[in-house]
Amino acid sequence: MSDAIGIASTGLTLHRKWLDAVSDNIANVNTVTATTEEAFRARYIIAEAGAGDSGVYVAGAARGSAEGRMTFEPDHPLADEGGYVRYPDIDMASQMGQLIMAQRGYQVNAAVVDRAKVMYESGLQIGK
Repeated sequence: MSDAIGIASTGLTLHRKWLDAVSDNIANVNTVTATTEEAFRARYIIAEAGAGDSGVYVAGAARGSAEGRMTFEPDHPLADEGGYVRYPDIDMASQMGQLIMAQRGYQVNAAVVDRAKVMYESGLQIGK
């Protein structure tokens, strides 16, 4: 029972970092750059299981393509001589699905911490 809060806290940390990455990706889905520059590169969190029952950890972050997608917008101030600008190659539907999964994971781990706290308090009450 004493490990429940520790394990859940590793899950909270992982899901918070995942939420941060997804929200950053969503915020930059419409970031325009010139065709001579790199597009915003989406960030993806890499999770790794800890040894034994020690929880889960962030092993690192992967970056999306800097190539992005070219869009014809001749009136845009950043458009090149052909009328193209560069947008990030981020799929909004996929990011929203990732956001929902990360939120649910965070909620579940927070519930585990809350229930473990209630169990500890009940154990203290029994000892009185």
